[in-house]
Amino acid sequence: MTVTISRASRAGTCLCLLASLVLAGCTTKTSSPVSQTAKPVDVETVVKQKLPAGQKDRSAWAKELATTFKSQEIAPSEENICSVLAVAQQESNLVADPVVPNLNKIAWKEIDRRAGQMHIPALLVHTALKIPSPDGRSYSERLDKVKTEGQLSAIFDDLIDMVPMGQKLFGSLNPVRTGGPMQVSIAFAEKHTRGYPWKMEGTVRQEVFTRRGGLWFGTYHLLNYPANYTQPIYRFADFNAGWYASRNAAFQSAVSKATGVKLALDGDLILYNTDKPGSTELAVRKLAGKLEMSDSQIHRALQKGDSIDFEKTDLYEQVYALAERKAGKKLPREMLPGITLESPKITRSLTTAWFAKRVDDRRAACMKR
Repeated sequence: MTVTISRASRAGTCLCLLASLVLAGCTTKTSSPVSQTAKPVDVETVVKQKLPAGQKDRSAWAKELATTFKSQEIAPSEENICSVLAVAQQESNLVADPVVPNLNKIAWKEIDRRAGQMHIPALLVHTALKIPSPDGRSYSERLDKVKTEGQLSAIFDDLIDMVPMGQKLFGSLNPVRTGGPMQVSIAFAEKHTRGYPWKMEGTVRQEVFTRRGGLWFGTYHLLNYPANYTQPIYRFADFNAGWYASRNAAFQSAVSKATGVKLALDGDLILYNTDKPGSTELAVRKLAGKLEMSDSQIHRALQKGDSIDFEKTDLYEQVYALAERKAGKKLPREMLPGITLESPKITRSLTTAWFAKRVDDRRAACMKR
């Protein structure tokens, strides 16, 4: 299931008002397309072999994933194919627009919550939603019967456009923020349309809820960025927590060792949407004298935490040098982030590490098939 987590820049998982409305959940591209040294395979053929028995539309899945790999120049390796399929299986059980249990109740709860925040009587809101929507049914009827997030997204699009109450409650923001077979962030998809190989009949949002769109944008989020990870599991964690979260969590651990300051290893090097320093930045500032860096220089370096370039900064290298001298050993450059997943649908304690391990188990099983 998709979950609410703290990092504003996380592309794969969004900080959304209805994170609980979507099914959650995340291989390895270095400075060039992932697994370049792996033996190339015919993507379409391998996908058909690796899909679970009984999977519907096998040929369509195979063709669309082959087109995705080719258009993004992803290395056509067995590991990369299995990584994508593992995420899609974890997120949606390989369904383009999966059914979400009790979605109608979750949607109504969110509407009532918004109304309460704005001091609008729930009865007034429910009455307003009894007017006909563009498909002839009332908004209430559609909400009562909604089963998938794609359907819910369409309802909110209509509601925001057509109903004054919808504008008041939601403005122009559709609260359904992730979707498709890989549960990719719609905001991420809207920023990464270059090279999309199919003609879109509607919006990017609508395309995310299709099999081909969900696969293409989800694969982009999973594989189409450079990372120096030694194992796919760290990229799966990034899929859930945001690009470079696994590298950044390891850096935070090094900062803790160098300073003695206990930090949450969540991959957040700075606070987003504010100029205030976060706990990691404040801890690094304690090393300013040894680093011979000003607060502003430290902040500029930490701002590169969402790119591969952070590893080339003096800050990155010097912090590890200080931490390793203190620890008396080489420290890891990758680590599963310590993030607890939050959602009304989660009834037990789950973490990003749990998600990454589950996906990695699915990848390993796929490799054996």
